[in-house]
Amino acid sequence: MSFEKTSRRELTVSCGASSAVRTMARGRLMAAFAVAALVLSPGASTGATPIDDYAALVALFEDWREFEAPALVNGVPDYSAEAMAQQRQALPGYLSRLEAIDVAEWPLPQQIDWQLVRAEMNGLDFDHRVRKPWANNPAFYVMMFTSQSDVPAHEGPVIHTWIDTWEYDYPLSEGDAAELAERFAIIPALLEQARDNLIGPGRDLWRLGVGSIRRQSRELAAYREEVSGASDALDSALGEAVVATDQFADWVESQVQYKNGLSGVGKDNYSWYLQNVHLVPYTWEEALTMMKRELWRANASLRLEENRNRDLPELSRYQNAEEHDAGHHAGVDGFMEFLDEEEVMSLRDYMDQALRERLGSFSPPQREDGLRGFFSEVGYRDGEVMRTHGYHWFDLARMKYEPHESPIRRTPALYNIYDGRSEGMATGFEEMMMHAGAFDDRPRSRELIWILLAQRAARAIGGLMQHGNEWTHQEAVEFASRWTPRGWLPADGATINGEEHFYLTQPGYGISYVMGKIEIEQLLAERAIQLGDDFSIKRFMDEFAAVGVIPVSMVRWELTGNAPARRN
Repeated sequence: MSFEKTSRRELTVSCGASSAVRTMARGRLMAAFAVAALVLSPGASTGATPIDDYAALVALFEDWREFEAPALVNGVPDYSAEAMAQQRQALPGYLSRLEAIDVAEWPLPQQIDWQLVRAEMNGLDFDHRVRKPWANNPAFYVMMFTSQSDVPAHEGPVIHTWIDTWEYDYPLSEGDAAELAERFAIIPALLEQARDNLIGPGRDLWRLGVGSIRRQSRELAAYREEVSGASDALDSALGEAVVATDQFADWVESQVQYKNGLSGVGKDNYSWYLQNVHLVPYTWEEALTMMKRELWRANASLRLEENRNRDLPELSRYQNAEEHDAGHHAGVDGFMEFLDEEEVMSLRDYMDQALRERLGSFSPPQREDGLRGFFSEVGYRDGEVMRTHGYHWFDLARMKYEPHESPIRRTPALYNIYDGRSEGMATGFEEMMMHAGAFDDRPRSRELIWILLAQRAARAIGGLMQHGNEWTHQEAVEFASRWTPRGWLPADGATINGEEHFYLTQPGYGISYVMGKIEIEQLLAERAIQLGDDFSIKRFMDEFAAVGVIPVSMVRWELTGNAPARRN
């Protein structure tokens, strides 16, 4: 199948259409599994005849994406032990095809595409060797997603045949209602299979998975009410899905008492994953040092900023919907005007709308202490601050309206490989725009930028320590809460508990916001020295965006010509 113009919705519906072909291919490609093969450099000897055609890489990419998805059995993705063993045995065959492609004389962007495909293959290798979400993580079996992520694909591991209800138009057409009925109908069988698949010992993954599954039950029930009457088949499928989800949550909860193992992947595995999948050239230990440095810097900078602003009135929160809407739309106006006047980047017509579509609506606090979620505590005090993080929506709009010429970069990378680029740029843009002068007329808003950075660094340390098997999830939550200023991230709140659970399921993501920011700052500095008088922020930002949403190390390679050093 072609991935050039395939939406995520189309991809999930069709991902198992050729399961019979995949099964035959797997049988032909059985081979001894060798981890060392996954870190060969381009052109390394594999005994195969070298191929130097970029079209061969694109064809392999399409075959690979089809292979990576599990076969469907009566519409249900097969994550059974037998099916996963077969996939693992067949994986080296795809790597051999990749290594047989000689890229030495290719243009640099095409060589980088080769590296991106290899990183995805390394991701599946890691899943089979270490993470095994289908066996270790009950939350992996959540299928329903009601809102769009601000990154190119879902955050964290996601089961094939996922359902993005936000991609449909409402009220549902007859065809969409029939399609959704068929898709929701597989949930009971999937969750029954999951009881056999799930054997992992990680206590935190099991304990936290209960909440994720129960949340799906609530969302299914609410969705059933929302679309009630669209079709009898859909009403029935949703009702059965609610029952099955509740029963599965009860079963997972009943198993927690027997799970006393560790949930992290371990420091060495984390380092391998960073370097070979997310293409981040650091180790677990180095990442921890860098996150600590940013945490200390953010908190110290905040205190200095507060001292400078000590005679100014504190920022107050929006008190009603009128203040909220006016403040956030004014934030878009001010931000877009700043980007234009200060020549930060080339603007597109779609950018303003991309921000306005994500402003949300006013909601009163739900907690007795008056707090909302952490990001609302920030956003309700200045409608422009979180617009800087809205660079995410520029990325997604650009992918839609100006898709990259490379078919490999045009579709979101698997395994959240894009996280350092996507989250790093959005997080980095907050501080960059502050330094560029976006909040010079509102000094108290500069304090919010430092609070945001402190929170990202604190939760990153929590994610690292969980995967290093040094802390439990609760210890990570308490640390992040303690080191986030002003008490805006309570340890009993949904925000930090959900974030640290997410980082436990997806190694590397917790640090991506800050690590990506650091890598981008390095690249900006290098590019300025390289270009000399020809450098400008606008030129840098435009070049950076044009490369695509790929790991920063690959962006750096393409812009500067400096290949990343190999560390294994």
